[in-house]
Amino acid sequence: MAYSLFLTGAAQEIATIWTANAVVIAGLMTLDRRRGLVLLAVCTVLHLFLSLATSNNHAFAVAVTGLDAVQIAATAAALRLLRLPGRVRSMRGLLVLTLVSAVFTAATSIGVNGLASLAEGGGFWTGWSGWTTSNVLGVAVALPTCLILLDRRHAEAFPVRGWIEPAVGMAAIGVISWLVFSGPPQLRVLVFAPVLLAAFRGGPRAAALAVMMALAAAIPASLAIVGLDPQRANGPMRDLLVFHVVLHAVAMAAALALGRQARLSALLVRRQAAARAAQARAQAANAAKSEFLATISHEIRTPLNSILGFTGLVAEDAELSPENRRRLDLVGRAGRSLAEIVNDLLDFAKVEAGRLELTLEPASPAALLRDAAAIIAPEAQAKGLSVTVSVESLGGQDPEGLFSLDETRLRQVLLNLLNNAVKFTTQGQVAARLVVGPEVGVLRFSVVDTGIGIAPDVQARLFQRFSQADSSISRAYGGTGLGLAISKALVGGMGGTIWVESALGAGAAFHIALTAAPAVPVEAADEDAPTPSAARVLLVDDHPMNRELGDALLTLAGCQVFTAEDGFQAVEAARTGSFDLILMDVHMPGMDGLAAARAIRALDGPAAATPILALSADVLPEQVARCRAAGMDGHVAKPIRREELLAAVAQALAEGPDRLAQEAESRDSTPQNPPVHGKSAVP
Repeated sequence: MAYSLFLTGAAQEIATIWTANAVVIAGLMTLDRRRGLVLLAVCTVLHLFLSLATSNNHAFAVAVTGLDAVQIAATAAALRLLRLPGRVRSMRGLLVLTLVSAVFTAATSIGVNGLASLAEGGGFWTGWSGWTTSNVLGVAVALPTCLILLDRRHAEAFPVRGWIEPAVGMAAIGVISWLVFSGPPQLRVLVFAPVLLAAFRGGPRAAALAVMMALAAAIPASLAIVGLDPQRANGPMRDLLVFHVVLHAVAMAAALALGRQARLSALLVRRQAAARAAQARAQAANAAKSEFLATISHEIRTPLNSILGFTGLVAEDAELSPENRRRLDLVGRAGRSLAEIVNDLLDFAKVEAGRLELTLEPASPAALLRDAAAIIAPEAQAKGLSVTVSVESLGGQDPEGLFSLDETRLRQVLLNLLNNAVKFTTQGQVAARLVVGPEVGVLRFSVVDTGIGIAPDVQARLFQRFSQADSSISRAYGGTGLGLAISKALVGGMGGTIWVESALGAGAAFHIALTAAPAVPVEAADEDAPTPSAARVLLVDDHPMNRELGDALLTLAGCQVFTAEDGFQAVEAARTGSFDLILMDVHMPGMDGLAAARAIRALDGPAAATPILALSADVLPEQVARCRAAGMDGHVAKPIRREELLAAVAQALAEGPDRLAQEAESRDSTPQNPPVHGKSAVP
């Protein structure tokens, strides 16, 4: 304010620039009402004091001070009423603020000038152009400058590091402006260089300060050259002010663009950091989910192993009464149902993690469909349902031909569809159909039932996870609601599609369409391959029931079974005994199965080459991979199915006939009673 009064007082009737009002308007736009009124009062008192000190006409000084206070308050109120923001962060915002404030200031300045002139004894229009120009330029340049300086976001985007560089920069701009405007007009363009450098280094705040510094130095420098004669000074002063308006516009446009870029870069950095944090949380959650699935799977499968295994053994008792056999069958069904739920959860976890792998082998889709229908036939017959299977060929292709398929996964899908058909059908039939062709390798499966049907509005979500037709389905029929979601993922992984056609009360028809390459049959297995019969097997498990069950199953198959309770006993037994095969549990106290397998592989002599199969409830892909990495040759999942166990044992024995022949020579000198626990009698 003091500088503005100095300029107007020194320049007299020369139109320079009045910046004091803009500073107070900026304060009123950014402060709350109470602090804004305090600011206005303090500046009004300061204005009055300085006006009285520099003016000989006290009435004029009082009038000007009062009118300026009214103009300031009215302009700030108008800008607030028009909802103009109290910050400048874009070129559009700068233009709108400058235009509105300049128009309103021009209108009010004419009135203020007229009333002040009347108070001094002059006419209403006396000196109105110079007064208006001075006020309009001051608001147009100083108001955006103050708002930018008060905006913390600009300070955060371009933080100031130390005070030397800003101080030297502002001083250099002031000196250059003084020298340039004291010399030929052609040199004025040199002011752009340091001002734009300030904009690039410090953003909008530095650009605003640089323009104000250049203007503050240029006006007195120019007046010192042209003098205070209005006839000589008004033209050069007008050119000077126009130059600085252009300088202000160019510098602020560049600075605001840089500020926007800096904010976007900072926003990008924050979002990248947030994305990394979210990714870390997701990975942690996924790891926790995997750990939970692994733990819960192991803890459920371990007791299921005993439940299903001993249920199967007791069911072979010919002296079992019909009622007890029925009850035992209920226990077996409940155990198998629980095992299916665990398998569904694990399969879906594999699907979500993208780790569901397909193994393509020559298989007959017609035989697969008949096998799946045969599996569910007893349950269907118990409900009085008929199950039919039809196989057709279009285009002359062999309906019983072989195709490259994942036999296990395709059977899983077909069994799921057939089980659902039987589950949701109370009377009538279930029809399974396979159409081969007409194009080469095109397979179309259909499973049609006469059950309760599916309403059209729920068919869209039928293949979503944990989804069933309605909440009563799971209570009435059981299930997790994952079967169809898993089936869709499996069929999609095979390059096919699955869909449903149904109406409520009219049954349902599920269709599968996929393309598989024709395949040639593989060579038959060697009939002379070793069988589990008479093989010496070391069974390692810390759970007594699991050892008893494995002992019983292998003994019934003709194996000579020895048992160990932990990894230490297993390593010692492998060192001193001569075994054809080792079945190793993974989770055991002391030395676990992985460590025991590595220790056995590190032994000297033939014992290090003994086939080792993991016999474990750990079934996730990474868990199976850890078993193989530890030196195990295969994996048999718990709950144990007798057929799978014996097939795995036979395969492990068949893969090393030469090794078995070599060890047979040394077996006579090996003690027949190695230091292990629970030796079974040879049947």
